[in-house]
Amino acid sequence: MPPSAASTMTNSRSTSTTTNTADAKIVLNAAPASYGPNVHISTHPVLQHKISVLRSSATDQDAFRSTLKAITYHLGYEATATLKTKEIPISVSMGSNKHPVATLADCVGAKLDDRVALIPILRSGLGMADGMMELLPKAAVHHIGMYHLPGSEAPVQYFNRLPKKCVSDIAYVVDPDIASSATMMAVIAILKKWGVEKIHVLSVVSSHHGLKTLSEAHPDVDFTVGNVDPVLTKDGLVLPGLGDVGDRLFGTHTVMEEEDEDEMLLHPSKRKRTMSNASEFQ
Repeated sequence: MPPSAASTMTNSRSTSTTTNTADAKIVLNAAPASYGPNVHISTHPVLQHKISVLRSSATDQDAFRSTLKAITYHLGYEATATLKTKEIPISVSMGSNKHPVATLADCVGAKLDDRVALIPILRSGLGMADGMMELLPKAAVHHIGMYHLPGSEAPVQYFNRLPKKCVSDIAYVVDPDIASSATMMAVIAILKKWGVEKIHVLSVVSSHHGLKTLSEAHPDVDFTVGNVDPVLTKDGLVLPGLGDVGDRLFGTHTVMEEEDEDEMLLHPSKRKRTMSNASEFQ
């Protein structure tokens, strides 16, 4: 593909400002910002289209899952461009079934040589695991779970399935969005202590603050991102973002928890508390 193609990766991206309007519309119009040579942000038009579908509140659970998988496959394809290969002998059929041995041609092929580990950050990172496993079916998968205590910015690790001995050459960390960067900082520190030689982070969207913080703190770690979002709220939410990815992936919307259990079998129009978008549960 020529360098001018839309799939070309770039290490700069427009940061953005916000305009406080009645509909909370976010305006993306600021000057480009450089994040350094270890950061790659896709400008592919198909990917940008799919990210818009993923962002939309009109996208239902099934479509959200499938779209996230497709986006992950694309980001993974870009991120794995530097994997090492080795030459292997292969036989190619020449198209005749009458004499199969005589119609084989020998040539030299390529096989991935790097040992790859996939690191989904629970729980939303699970939505990116399938796309990466489809791309790298022989990769080992090790889950790390992190959560935040109310009122604290420091993440707490609650799950870690890394083996005691690291036998991987590169670890691809997947998490759909990066907000303050605190969680990703903690995971990168865990992986460096584990001893993996190379770390590559994949995320659909990141806040400008989060990506800048990570790239400056870890210039030896690579980052592949679909979009950089301008706003990081005081509550640690990236805007416009993707919404609550875990809830959208697994259908655990808080509105369900707020419903009166005695009314769950009633039609939404008959309940005391009606939902703003009843189609979410159809």
